Amino acid sequence: MIAQPDKDRPVQPPPRPSAPSAAPRDVARDATWLAHRYDPTDDMVHFLPVPRTMHRAATFLSDDYLPHGLEPRIVPRRAAVAAAPPPAPLHFIFHSAFCCSTLVARAFDRPGWAMGLKEPPILQDIIGWRRRGSPGPDMAAVLDDVLTLLARPFGPGEAVVVKPSNIVGGLIPAILTLRPDARAVLLSAPLRLYLGSIARKGMDGRLWVRTLLLGLLDDGLVDLGFTPRDHLGHSDLQVAAIGWLAQQALFGRLVAQFGLARVRTLDSEVLTADPERAMRRLAALFGLPLDAAALRDIVTGPAFTRHSKHGTAFAADDRTREQQDGAQVHADEIEKVATWAEAVARTMGVSLVPTAPLFAGALP
Repeated sequence: MIAQPDKDRPVQPPPRPSAPSAAPRDVARDATWLAHRYDPTDDMVHFLPVPRTMHRAATFLSDDYLPHGLEPRIVPRRAAVAAAPPPAPLHFIFHSAFCCSTLVARAFDRPGWAMGLKEPPILQDIIGWRRRGSPGPDMAAVLDDVLTLLARPFGPGEAVVVKPSNIVGGLIPAILTLRPDARAVLLSAPLRLYLGSIARKGMDGRLWVRTLLLGLLDDGLVDLGFTPRDHLGHSDLQVAAIGWLAQQALFGRLVAQFGLARVRTLDSEVLTADPERAMRRLAALFGLPLDAAALRDIVTGPAFTRHSKHGTAFAADDRTREQQDGAQVHADEIEKVATWAEAVARTMGVSLVPTAPLFAGALP
């Protein structure tokens, strides 16, 4: 049996350890206590001790990637929010997976400037709670409070940039509505590269796209002319393409709803072709000052020179070679599915080229 990473399981409630509740002020005022999980049954937030160095080392903030044995502190949600410090500026990296989103989140780990949170599971808890239809407090109020707890500053003057898992796409409109000062980049890879990423991951990738599609269907985000029964007849890469198209359609709606001043799109290949310009524009979108020296430090630092998942040296040429290897093995399947998906997109009015690109026009 092939196990999926914990970060991709949004539907299970958090564990209920026997650790006692903690004094809210002890943890809520300190950003090194990560707001890790939410339990809607008891309306409690589970905090874990995750200092900045641990954030930096962890690929994601899920249990699979954090050190084992971290002792949680459990605090009533309302008490935690009441004790929290004034929130830092909060911005988002929303993405369609396999598109350098972890790289971008890592690039915002710069003391005194910003901190990037890589897929905090507490947001998956909310989407899982919604999908289960379980009872609990008002969901909008909980989401609002969770955003406040994620926006606790790590240092004076720092912003917080959150990269949620892409399974929380159904929450994006609510998140941006609840935080009218927040801005977001919508990051995706071109269709053929996305399909190649799935194909070279073998069975794990092919199972993952089916899990993703089930979630998108649960959230009402798939409107491409197919019935749920139709998807049983689709190949794995067709399912991958449907998920990609559904997320592109969502991104288009977000741009239309929230406008270019708050939401911009970014192609992963545009990002990697000109990382200096991309980071300069992202900083401007998020309203963060960035001088030339700091920009050079970021683009020559580990975010852009080491593999986001493995930590090994990983230059642009390595990434290109990895993409080409997958494309060569699966070229026939990828091309046929991409051609089919392009026809679906034309029929359903889904743009294959992201609107509102980061590099176009002035930024606020």
